[in-house]
Amino acid sequence: MTNLVAVERSTFRGSSTTAVQAWLVILCAMVFIMVLLGGATRLTDSGLSMVEWQPLTVLPPMNDAAWQAEFDKYQASPEFLHKNTHMTVAEFKGIFWLEYIHRLWGRLIGAVVLVPLLWFAARGALDRALTVRMAGLFVLGGAQGVLGWYMVRSGLNAVPEVSQYRLAAHLGLAVVLYGALVWTALTYRQPGGSLTCDGRRAGLLAGLAFATIGSGAFVAGLDAGLTYNTFPLMDGSLVPRGLGALEPWWRNMFDNVTTVQFQHRVLAVTTVGAAVVLRLFLIGRLRSARQRAAADFMVAAVLLQLGLGIGTLLLVVPVPLAVAHQGGALLVLTALVWLMAECRVGVSYGR
Repeated sequence: MTNLVAVERSTFRGSSTTAVQAWLVILCAMVFIMVLLGGATRLTDSGLSMVEWQPLTVLPPMNDAAWQAEFDKYQASPEFLHKNTHMTVAEFKGIFWLEYIHRLWGRLIGAVVLVPLLWFAARGALDRALTVRMAGLFVLGGAQGVLGWYMVRSGLNAVPEVSQYRLAAHLGLAVVLYGALVWTALTYRQPGGSLTCDGRRAGLLAGLAFATIGSGAFVAGLDAGLTYNTFPLMDGSLVPRGLGALEPWWRNMFDNVTTVQFQHRVLAVTTVGAAVVLRLFLIGRLRSARQRAAADFMVAAVLLQLGLGIGTLLLVVPVPLAVAHQGGALLVLTALVWLMAECRVGVSYGR
């Protein structure tokens, strides 16, 4: 009888481990999709189509009268009055659906975090550290929803333009949530302690990649990608004129279209160069196939992302390519987090 109970407990732990791992991977995929939806919403100017925030409302307009009521609200918004006075109800539906799906997907992510978290915790399938971490990520996810509405509200004023500062904060928190989930999924039930020196180097590069993503949010917020559509030159020069046109000087980093695009280029090229240098440095230092695979994926991801970025610029920001560029940023982050996870003290070199 004792042996039977032990076998049942072992089987339960094994099945629970698999279920928790699948849950974490699904959440990573859902947040990845969420970031792509957010990028598409921004690029298609759909983000201001829903002028109210109703966190508990799930159903969209279900009949013509409901659609007209929703459109009436939009017609009173600055975006309609200043930009879209020609828009019909049918055209409004096109921008409404994307914003609606973006918001609904966020609520679905919240449910997919909370319900399994409570279920796994009740069954003792999670240790205290993971329970606290996932609860914290759930709270941050809720804050992300509030931040998203705070961002939208900035575009419902007299000037119908979303604040690039709030956009960058919204994207930045999404990237933090995604990175934390990827790290959790990769390290769950895996041996390993603190980062090795090589892991810390990958972490520094992840910080540089995060800064590059943040600068990209300012490019998007200012529509800076619609200007200087050449590479590597800007207005015929590697260093364009007008980088310090605004006062005080620091405003150029966030409000000057020329400076914002220039610094994004510099950060992107620096990230690619640093990734290549790190990979060369790691030759002979990586002792497992998984470490080498992570390092190779890092280089492939940054080169792909550079190509997507240049293509997006040269083709004047086509929506599919620009969305792919945003996804490429998450691939770079994924590669770096993977490399960090593999470069920890105690990780088996046989893997």
